[in-house]
Amino acid sequence: MFGTAGIPLRCKGTASAEGIRCVKKLGLGAMELEFVHGVKMGEDAAEDCRVASQEAGVSLSVHAPYYINLLSEDKQKLALSRHNVLASCRVLEKCGGGKVVFHPGYYMKLEKANTFALMKESFSELRDACKAEGLKKTKLAPETTGKHSAFGSLEELLLLAKETKIGLTIDFAHLHARLNGGLQKRADYAKVLDAVETSLGKQALKELHCHFSGIEFTEKGERRHLPVASNSPPFAPLAQELKARKCGGTIICESPLNEGDALALQRDWLNA
Repeated sequence: MFGTAGIPLRCKGTASAEGIRCVKKLGLGAMELEFVHGVKMGEDAAEDCRVASQEAGVSLSVHAPYYINLLSEDKQKLALSRHNVLASCRVLEKCGGGKVVFHPGYYMKLEKANTFALMKESFSELRDACKAEGLKKTKLAPETTGKHSAFGSLEELLLLAKETKIGLTIDFAHLHARLNGGLQKRADYAKVLDAVETSLGKQALKELHCHFSGIEFTEKGERRHLPVASNSPPFAPLAQELKARKCGGTIICESPLNEGDALALQRDWLNA
């Protein structure tokens, strides 16, 4: 199914529950709640979202705050990062559950070879904290990142997902930037999906959580998201590969055109 990153632009209301109903009216099937500047949703609003999503049949996920670095050497920043992820999980659980998307962190001055064990420890602690709190309907889904300075290559997150039993979010625009424009043909997307299947099994291809948009990038990685029409990366070959493999799950559109491009992605997938 396809959905929007946040409330659709044409939605008259500003409440998340109204955004969910707007998504349904548009003919889309998912919405990612955007907590990028802080987890500020109260219990009443979360209950409204739960009811709205259940009635509309709209799948929910959450994008946790941007200010997360699970590799920070600053203990206060590390504690705040963990708090923001867990706070996002708690709210999404009240909304009915789904994937909690977050950017894992930055290598900073650490050697890349030393970061995997640190990130595995953080992911495991977050997973165990969710379990201890009885958050059974949410699943951690760290996102592939678009800058070379950021932890979150596809290989890193697939190995962590395998070892910690958490999920992941595949942001194809970020991968495209990280690979210096490396997603162009169907074969390029096939390599990504092959890696997922090899690491996590065929079932993982039925439960994908993805982001898609165009992206501007430099040799350092991503700069900004672009409309899907930028064709950077192209969606058509991905749609063909997803259909050929009978993949399932959700694609959230992070284009600045929001629901307009989400509908375009859905239309192109149906016609693939």
